[in-house]
Amino acid sequence: MPRIPLLELAHARSGDKGDTANIGLIAYDPVDYPLILEQVTADRVKQHFGSLVRGAVERFELDNLCAVNFLLHGALDGGGTVSLMTDAQGKVFSTALLRMEIEVSEEVAMRVAGRGRHPGRRGASTS
Repeated sequence: MPRIPLLELAHARSGDKGDTANIGLIAYDPVDYPLILEQVTADRVKQHFGSLVRGAVERFELDNLCAVNFLLHGALDGGGTVSLMTDAQGKVFSTALLRMEIEVSEEVAMRVAGRGRHPGRRGASTS
């Protein structure tokens, strides 16, 4: 099965509250939302971020928005006011999550190819 980055299936936003990063992952197309639910689990997100996330990862499903929200506890080294981390506010966590690859069928890979913003690639779309 082909592997594609999440950025071809969804867009994301992130922020913080204290030592917790918050990532909202929103499917571009409702037909792809079940793939996200199946493969983008709390455990998989925790594994993707590795040692950056010291605490638990929680996932909340927002079916009416075709979105999931993740709380990454212990991800900000204490938070913006006490941390020496480069991104102690969690602003780039969404971009990092969109780099996660998931397995999809050939049909899905062909349908979504080129969707999303691929840094460094000319003509990248933002659909």
